[in-house]
Amino acid sequence: MKSIAILGSTGSIGTQTLQVIRENPTLFRACLLTAQSNVDLLVMQALEFLPEYVVVGQDNLFYVVKEALAHTSVQVLAGSQALTDIVTAPEIDLVLTALVGFAGLQPTIAAIKAGKDIALANKETLVVAGELVMKLAKEHNVKILPVDSEHSAIFQCLAGEEPQSVEKIILTASGGPFRGKDTAFLSAVTKNEALKHPNWVMGAKITIDSASLMNKGLEVIEAKWLFDLEADQIDVVVHPQSIIHSLVQFKDSSVKAQMGLPDMKLPIQYALTYPNRIKNNFKRFSFADFPFLTFEQPDLKTFRNLALAFAALDTGGNMPCIVNAANEIAVAGFLKEQVTFLGMSDLIEECTQRIKLHKQPGLEDYLNTDLETRVLAQQLITKKGA
Repeated sequence: MKSIAILGSTGSIGTQTLQVIRENPTLFRACLLTAQSNVDLLVMQALEFLPEYVVVGQDNLFYVVKEALAHTSVQVLAGSQALTDIVTAPEIDLVLTALVGFAGLQPTIAAIKAGKDIALANKETLVVAGELVMKLAKEHNVKILPVDSEHSAIFQCLAGEEPQSVEKIILTASGGPFRGKDTAFLSAVTKNEALKHPNWVMGAKITIDSASLMNKGLEVIEAKWLFDLEADQIDVVVHPQSIIHSLVQFKDSSVKAQMGLPDMKLPIQYALTYPNRIKNNFKRFSFADFPFLTFEQPDLKTFRNLALAFAALDTGGNMPCIVNAANEIAVAGFLKEQVTFLGMSDLIEECTQRIKLHKQPGLEDYLNTDLETRVLAQQLITKKGA
């Protein structure tokens, strides 16, 4: 039985991971559950799965969780440092990182240094510090198992293949709710419209990123580090049906694709069971239900976030960290109706021009860059609001 730590157990990926564990009780057990502030759901999960540890991110909620679980053997902890410390616990076999944003970086690094395999659903970890994280994983003989549907698809397509045989990878994008729309339309979209993804059910932040195509931009940067590729080996194609989750083209011109219905439980299960596959009761794909699969090029001029991500990858250094931090503040501002949909790209671009570039950053540089960018981005939002 494999003991799983789920960082971000109350989010979309976390709850679906628990569903996979629930359906396979002889294979997996939840050893650690964490949440930032959703204590009601965290307590419900802890009462069902009885993990060894529970961590709540907000210190002021510690006693609420502690009291609710007082009659159990669950050990309750609070705060980001507690989370970073507890992922090294010897009982844990695999750490699934489903935290949103930059918050996933330090606990992931701590888990890697403790020799824990990582099921990675937090793309920002590799966006911000991909070179550092992959180097540590190699040093500590740790597997990084992708959970994002696109990266899981590439990972599955590469099984049994030699790395040098890859010509390029092609990440698919649904296009989000605004596929085909122009800037005039996008200038007036609301957060409620942006939160209506046509194919996937996700948290608010990643849903907005999908609508702006920043999610695909972050995946491009993540793919570079996950699969040891050059920037010109990564393409993006819009595939509205979300049936082909991504593709690999090889040097002999052959192309492999991984297909299936849009259901995050499949890549989650594959990461938990790798290198094996197990039977499940997920709904099966039928070509009869999808007689047409279509593809088109992304509109980089209208959806500038994807272009900004490609540019950050080309620049390297701490530039992807700048883009990620600025985007997190921009999305938060959009959800609070302080920033327009198109204004998110303007904000990110201005941060890339004003934050100092470090071509060979260390962890401290990444942490400083993240903080400086967030401060600047918030100041720009406040200034524009005033």
